[in-house]
Amino acid sequence: MTEYYQSPENYQKQGQLHWKRARASLRKALNRYSGLQNTAQKTTASEFSSSLKTQLDLLKSNIDKLDQGVIQIAVFGLVSRGKSAVLNALLSEKILETGPLNGVTQWPRAIRWTPNIFINSHQQEKAKIDLIDTPGLDEVAGEVRGEMAKEVTRKADLILFVVSGDLTRTEYDALRELRKAKKPLILVFNKIDLYPETEREDIYQNLQNIVVDKSEELEDIYSPTEVVMVSAEPAPIPVRIEWPDGNVTHEWETPSPQIDSLKQKIITILEREGRSLLALNALVQAREAEVTIAHKTVKIKQDEADDLIWDFAKYKALAVAINPVAIIDVMGTTVIDLALIRSLSRLYNLPMTSYEAGKLWKVIIFSEGGMLLGELGSSLLLGLGKVGVTSYAGVAITQASIAAYGIYAIGRATKVYLEKGCTWGPLGQDIVIQDILNQVEQDTIIYRLQQELFNKEGRSY
Repeated sequence: MTEYYQSPENYQKQGQLHWKRARASLRKALNRYSGLQNTAQKTTASEFSSSLKTQLDLLKSNIDKLDQGVIQIAVFGLVSRGKSAVLNALLSEKILETGPLNGVTQWPRAIRWTPNIFINSHQQEKAKIDLIDTPGLDEVAGEVRGEMAKEVTRKADLILFVVSGDLTRTEYDALRELRKAKKPLILVFNKIDLYPETEREDIYQNLQNIVVDKSEELEDIYSPTEVVMVSAEPAPIPVRIEWPDGNVTHEWETPSPQIDSLKQKIITILEREGRSLLALNALVQAREAEVTIAHKTVKIKQDEADDLIWDFAKYKALAVAINPVAIIDVMGTTVIDLALIRSLSRLYNLPMTSYEAGKLWKVIIFSEGGMLLGELGSSLLLGLGKVGVTSYAGVAITQASIAAYGIYAIGRATKVYLEKGCTWGPLGQDIVIQDILNQVEQDTIIYRLQQELFNKEGRSY
């Protein structure tokens, strides 16, 4: 067993702070783009308006989920691995249909589970959990299966992946696909009653070792400590009964499910990390929604933005060409650069955060530095600076070209940062995600998501 460094109460206090910051971040994002929806409805771009509504609805649904505090646990696996049986065992009641035939579960189905799990011991607040059963990943038609699994995975805060022996190639590929969702996962080795003890232990070790081998691609999806063995629906066994009158009969008896190891694992995770899991999942989804909105906005405004950048490039080139003083060129054109940035931000109706501003200032500094060097170099080369008709014209054309290219580069950089940097800032999703992951202990299930989430889109937190 892993030795925990904090008490559950301390983890819960931390989780409550994570939950509050996530909610504030989503609220800010929703308020930011609600005004954009009214503008979009007045345009002829129905596709953009529809996409914006979809992403805003996603933000709203995640805020509602945070408010309700419902933790969703999705169960995946191939056909006949006992997914429904595992959920029935957790529920201590046979609610979901099981059977020897393939395909008993046809569509995802959520059942409320109410164990004695306190995610806030101080306020005696119990966890509200939805267990989501899914069809076998190898059963549904490819495209339908993919969309169904993607939607369930998106909503899930924790994933159970059920196997009943060594991993098959299909299961391995399914785990690799689930890894892209960057969700915490428990690998459930079910039907252990069907194996002799020695063989069972060998399979258990194999499932643990698969993530230890650094050549494998699953090392970040679960750890050896998150492999549990269960027997959710044990097969009947023969029982010899000796009666008082000396008669002996043989009957079949079904043993009780062996599910305690999984139940305890879930309880431990949710008591310590339930609120943080909710917060992190909501933030990841909100980040994707904001990035989608920004991408669509930049795309639909592409022509207007290019015209705007071209206009500013002409103004800047003209200003540099007619001004004879290099230092004034730098000061004046910096104002033009900042005006372009503000104009593009207003055009896209996307936030210009401190993160983007800092990055853009670096671009501006390099651009203006290049222009200044260009001016000085061309002046020295021609020997007279902006003096004399012939020399003046040559230097002015050179400097104007450098200035035009500089503002063109700044315009392109602004478009990139408005699109990619929309999730930064004091309450941006990336910043809040970073703070949560920096605060979690190494013995938590969330900790293993750091590398995956930190390296998203090449970012290094």
